[in-house]
Amino acid sequence: MSQEIVKTKSRNLNMGRDSSWLISADIVAVFLALIGQVVLTRTLITEDYGIFIIALDIFATVFLIVDLGLPTILARDGAKNPSLIWPAILRIYKIQAVFLLPFLLLSLIISAAFIDDWSGYWMTLLVCMMVAIAHIFSYAPRSGLRTAGLAWLEAWTKIIERFITMSGYLILYFIGSNSVEHYAIAFLIGALVGLFAALLFAMLNLKTSQTDVDWSTLDDCWADQKSLIIQALPFAITLGVLPYVVRIEKFIVALGLGIESAALLHVAQIAWLAGLVVPQAMRAALLPILGEKRFRKEEFSNSITKSFDLCFALIPVGLYSGALLIEMLLPLAFPSQYTNGELGASAVDLFIVLLSGWCLTVLATPTYTALQAGKNPWNFTIFIASVVLFATILGIMLIGYYSGSKTNGLFAAAVASIISSAFLLFASIHLSNQWSHVNERKWQFLITIVLVATTCYGFIENSLLALSGIVLFKFIPQGWQSMKTID
Repeated sequence: MSQEIVKTKSRNLNMGRDSSWLISADIVAVFLALIGQVVLTRTLITEDYGIFIIALDIFATVFLIVDLGLPTILARDGAKNPSLIWPAILRIYKIQAVFLLPFLLLSLIISAAFIDDWSGYWMTLLVCMMVAIAHIFSYAPRSGLRTAGLAWLEAWTKIIERFITMSGYLILYFIGSNSVEHYAIAFLIGALVGLFAALLFAMLNLKTSQTDVDWSTLDDCWADQKSLIIQALPFAITLGVLPYVVRIEKFIVALGLGIESAALLHVAQIAWLAGLVVPQAMRAALLPILGEKRFRKEEFSNSITKSFDLCFALIPVGLYSGALLIEMLLPLAFPSQYTNGELGASAVDLFIVLLSGWCLTVLATPTYTALQAGKNPWNFTIFIASVVLFATILGIMLIGYYSGSKTNGLFAAAVASIISSAFLLFASIHLSNQWSHVNERKWQFLITIVLVATTCYGFIENSLLALSGIVLFKFIPQGWQSMKTID
């Protein structure tokens, strides 16, 4: 049968180029989001702000299930046949639409259970639910752009979304609005613009016209709906668990040390989460590359090697830039009680402790992504579940043991996060069967981990030990070289 094919405007994948775009966009987005948090805390009353945040978290977590892991499968397989990316996006939407209604009802029931006077906030709840839906539906076209080598367009959708949201916040702030509904609507407008931008970019660059579609060119699992959902199921389960990885310590602190201590840890984690955009962007850029090569062992291994080079190069840059920026900016952005020790500790010091965990998380990027791209996606689910379980047990033990002192309890929470990051690193290496890469550069791993810990300790104590990490800059040339060739 004859077919007409309109060639997509895709390009070759390159981790260095694509991750640079995604990291830059995420840094801009996080910076704008931080400003947004400052605006909201200074404008809304505490109750309204709390309900807004809780509602967004509830809807975002519940609707992750609606994602079904399908955009992740697309990011993994799309590079094999870019002409099928747009049809795959439409196919994902059809499947997700079937699951949408039940989770709409579930999310409303859960949010009403958390909020005492939910009837007075029904408009806020409704808008927050629509925000979550817009975000979920933006994942497929953004994954499509990324796997087509068009990560720069995905990056622009994120920047556009945050810019629109922030503009709305600032307009409301300067006209003197203190209505939580108005700020929620501003957030919704930004999310919708981001979604439409992602769809428009995907349609203009990836839309094809063809009479026949051979889904097997992506992977055997695309042959029918049942196989596709079953293959995506591990990623769907993982997405339901993943939000708790970075929230566990905060929940335990809230229960053991009180809400004020949890708020302090939250401020430190805001800055820490900002840094996590780096490994997140790297994983997003690396997944299509490893997915396309996962049945070619030598090429797969070579990409892992080069991505490790890039990770080691990024650590000293993130270590020093993160510490210096937070030292300067955090006291300016938030009220003094969060940085002067009044609440038991300084959010700046807690962030420096968490920074060690950030470095371990960066080192886990190649093996973490290898699990996602691997032949058995259930290994990735087991990995995330084991990390959550380990972090929960460790957090309860450490924070509980030091709960008699807010200061000790808060630093115990930060240390628990570091140890959990170390567990994440070694579990990802083990489950992805990449010990050969670690053995090849075991001294590089050891030196990096020791110097990162020493440097962070030096920052907290204001000693010359903070300069020890400068040695790590020697890894930048090899990282730069690898960044240009990971494709």
